[in-house]
Amino acid sequence: MNTLLLSINWNPNPEFFNLFGISIRYYGILWAIGIFCAYFIVRYQYRDKKIDEKKFDPLFFYCFFGILIGARLGHCLFYDPSHYLTSGKGFIEMFIPIRFLPSGGWKFTGYEGLASHGGTLGLIIALWLYCRKTKMHYMEVVDMIAVATPLTACCIRLANLMNSEIIGKPTDMPWAFVFERVDMLPRHPGQLYEAIAYLILFFIMIFLYKKYNRKLHRGFFFGLCLAYIFTFRFFIEFVKENQESFEDDMMFNMGQWLSIPFIIVGIYFMFFYDRKKVSER
Repeated sequence: MNTLLLSINWNPNPEFFNLFGISIRYYGILWAIGIFCAYFIVRYQYRDKKIDEKKFDPLFFYCFFGILIGARLGHCLFYDPSHYLTSGKGFIEMFIPIRFLPSGGWKFTGYEGLASHGGTLGLIIALWLYCRKTKMHYMEVVDMIAVATPLTACCIRLANLMNSEIIGKPTDMPWAFVFERVDMLPRHPGQLYEAIAYLILFFIMIFLYKKYNRKLHRGFFFGLCLAYIFTFRFFIEFVKENQESFEDDMMFNMGQWLSIPFIIVGIYFMFFYDRKKVSER
């Protein structure tokens, strides 16, 4: 049987609407939804823990810019350093969302490439700076962020799906997607697999927070978030196409190699960090 008959044709217009010549894309909308959902979830936790509202106010800006800068630098340095680090124009493109044209001049493109590993590192560093300013316990803050992170990650992967990017390898599974903007092969919808996995983690986080928050040691939610997301990320890479050609000759692709340290750190914080201090909370 023709596998195309068992697949889902996928070719949405990535532009949601156009406002006075400015393209409003699903990608940006879903990123914004993810960030703002996290904002309200973390705000609820601050109030639940009776933390001064003034300490919460600057948190959004630290997180937003930490994720954006980290994700952008992560993509440029991990996946395409030969373009961004070998010329002055490439270096400028790393920080400013434009693309220099071969014929001269430039065009606005938005940030074409954001890496989740870089975004995670950027967020971790930004939260350290935030805690230095507010004098809050670092692990208490990252635990609260970790509860909300899976929902944001789910939205980001749905954004990738709307952009028909980060596609899976060809398959004959009945739920395969034909990403018509790429080719006519039925492929694993890797973005959707990740979005569902992260949504499940979010519900797990909410359940654990509601039922066992005071019984779990500091760092547990942070560790669970890292271990779950990057373990899933490691294995899902086996059904996804490599993002860059240099990965084709590697035993594991770049996403998998970058996931391993996060998994190790996550396991440490889940099972070994600060366990004796639960009663102090």
